[in-house]
Amino acid sequence: MRVLVADDAVLFRRLLSEVLASIPGVEVVGTATNGKITVQKVRELKPDLLTLDIEMPEMDGLAVLDALTRDGKPEVQIIVVSALSRQGGDLTMRALQKGAFDFITKPEAATPELSRAALLRELTPRISALAHRLDVRAILRGVPSRVRPEVPVSIPAPQPLPAGTSGDGVASRMQRLSNPSRPDMVLIGVSTGGPAALNDLLPAIPGDLGVPILVVQHMPPIFTKSLADSLDPKCAMRVREAIHGETPLPNTVYIAPGGLQMRLGMGADNRPILEVTEDPPENNCRPAVDYLFRSAALRFPGRSMAVILTGMGSDGTLGLRLLKRHGCFVIAQDEPSCVVYGMPKAAVDAGVADIVLPLKSIAGQIASIVRGGRI
Repeated sequence: MRVLVADDAVLFRRLLSEVLASIPGVEVVGTATNGKITVQKVRELKPDLLTLDIEMPEMDGLAVLDALTRDGKPEVQIIVVSALSRQGGDLTMRALQKGAFDFITKPEAATPELSRAALLRELTPRISALAHRLDVRAILRGVPSRVRPEVPVSIPAPQPLPAGTSGDGVASRMQRLSNPSRPDMVLIGVSTGGPAALNDLLPAIPGDLGVPILVVQHMPPIFTKSLADSLDPKCAMRVREAIHGETPLPNTVYIAPGGLQMRLGMGADNRPILEVTEDPPENNCRPAVDYLFRSAALRFPGRSMAVILTGMGSDGTLGLRLLKRHGCFVIAQDEPSCVVYGMPKAAVDAGVADIVLPLKSIAGQIASIVRGGRI
């Protein structure tokens, strides 16, 4: 995988280049110190991947994206590198909506060694997922792929059901497909490619849906507030970052705060409340999809439907297993419309997805099931 590194800070540019070069199958073919040089080098070197500092002189990351997309969708894939700040979060959300593959934040570690380890931890699975995506594209075009870095990604195997329980029978499964129960809430889990997917999905959901939507998007602190603020004016439903202790209201989308966990709790009147906690990460994620899904299954069984969207790994699958025991209807995004077909694939492979749909069809199915209990 040929990579171009664009960053105006010389020390970070060197560090990032060294980390990328240490990943098997990756070759750093050049660096750039500002936006104008970045655009020139992308056109000259034709890299597979551009790591793009979102805040640079001459042209910032957004201007670079605009320049690269002016003549159509660029061949180069882009991972945005952002500061962990409100401005960085806002700019990153806009970059992802413009087609960037994913993002990482600049590490704030105390030593170069810790920063190097943090970057390697963030970049390795993204490089692997991107390599697979480029490989599939090459196969579909009928040409041999030259992008095959040997980067393993560990995806936990689905856990067996406890002794004494059984899987769904074909008859009961077909019955739910033809007439799923009307849910009181919609749960959505998403990771890599999520901001762009949510930008397509949520505005297509009617503002009078009648139930709340709870979203877990894998993101660090600050960025989820930027995500909610960017989505709110585009959606008929209200979109906001969740607050601890509030009651989820109909026709409102609640996004789990980055760097924290979000679950459903039982209020004094037996109504759901949102609980935002500092509980440990699950599946190396905080917020984690499994954490939310499990709370819905245990505290409000049979009262939700779930949607699993694009993302790396298998977060959400174990929670879906619990939800399915109480008849929860599950929609999984299909592979062609995913940026990374990881989380939906894990759910499909585990047999916990009732239906697999392209992203553009999911909003209509959500509305149909919530309003009528039918597809």
